[in-house]
Amino acid sequence: MSELVAPQLGQRMADPSSGTGGFILGYYQYVLTSLVRRSNPDLLIKDEDGFQRAAISVILTEKVKQVLADSMFGYDIDTTMVRLGLMNLMMHGIDNPQIDYKDTLSKSYNEDSKYDIIMANPPFTGNIDKGDINEGLKLPTTKTELLFVERIFNMLKMGGTAAVIVPSGVIQNSGKAFEALRKLIIDKAELKAVIAVPSGVFKPYAGVSTAILIFTKGGETNHVWFYEMLADGYTLDDKRNKIVESDLQDIVQRYKSRDSKKDTDRKLKFFMVAKKEIVENNYDLNLSTYKEEVYEEVVYENPNVIFRKLESIEADIKKGLAELKEFVV
Repeated sequence: MSELVAPQLGQRMADPSSGTGGFILGYYQYVLTSLVRRSNPDLLIKDEDGFQRAAISVILTEKVKQVLADSMFGYDIDTTMVRLGLMNLMMHGIDNPQIDYKDTLSKSYNEDSKYDIIMANPPFTGNIDKGDINEGLKLPTTKTELLFVERIFNMLKMGGTAAVIVPSGVIQNSGKAFEALRKLIIDKAELKAVIAVPSGVFKPYAGVSTAILIFTKGGETNHVWFYEMLADGYTLDDKRNKIVESDLQDIVQRYKSRDSKKDTDRKLKFFMVAKKEIVENNYDLNLSTYKEEVYEEVVYENPNVIFRKLESIEADIKKGLAELKEFVV
C-alpha cells in the first residue's frame, strides 16, 4: 500500500486505527528508500516480496529524522496496541514515535483536513454508541467499518490520498449507509482503485474477503481501476507459508501505468470502469459486477463410447481376477 500511495518526505501521514504501527512503519521505510534511490541506488536491497528497501542507517540524518518524527501519527483505542506500536517503531529506529491512545470516532477527536497520506486497516466489525459518534461523521450508521472510512476521508487534506482495507460488504452491500459511503468517496473524491483481496490473506486471524480502496480527496472520479488479486506470495490457509506466486509486484506496476483507454478488457484481472456505469449500479464496487467471465466449453464423449470403455475396463478387471485365482491354493 505504501508503494501505491508513494508518500514523500514531509507529507503528514496518519493511521486512525494504528494497532502495532505497521502502516506507519511502511510509510517510514518507503520514504527512506525513496531518498536512497535518488542518492545511492546501489545500496538498495529487495525484501521478501520483491520490493526495494534501504538500510535505515544509510540516509537517516538528524534532519531527516526530525522531519519524519513530525510527519507520522497513529491512534488506537486499545492501550496494549498503543504500547506494541510504540515498541515496534522504536525498534526500527524511530526514537519518539507519536502513537496516542484515542478513539478517532469519538467526539473528543478533531483532526480534520490535516493529513496528506492515510493508510489504515480499520476494525472489520463493531458498533459504536450513537451518542458517542463525532458530530463530523454524517453517515446514518453506527457500524465502525463505515465510520472509519468516513473518518479517513475527513482527516485528509484536499489533495490528500488514502489507502484503506475494508471488508467486502463495504464495497457491495446495498444498505443505505453502505451506498452513502461509496457515493461519498466517488462523488467527493477521486476513487482511483479497488483491489479485491482473497479471503485467506488475513488468516489465521480472520477469513473475511477484503478490498483495498485508494482515493484522493477533492479529486474527480472519471474511471475506477479494478484489480483481482489472486495471490500475495503466501498460501491462503492458516499456515500462510511463502510461495512463488504473487500479484503484488504486478499490482503496483499496472496501477502506476493504468490507462482508461487501454485497460478495457474485462476478461483480464485488471480493468477500468467508467463512473457512469458504477453510478448506474447503485455505486456497487464489487469487481465481479463488472468482470466478464470466460467460460470454456467442455466437450464430452458420446455416452455409448464411455460405456464401451467402462465395459472394457470391467472385462480387464475380471480377467485379472481370474488369473489371480489360479495362484490361490
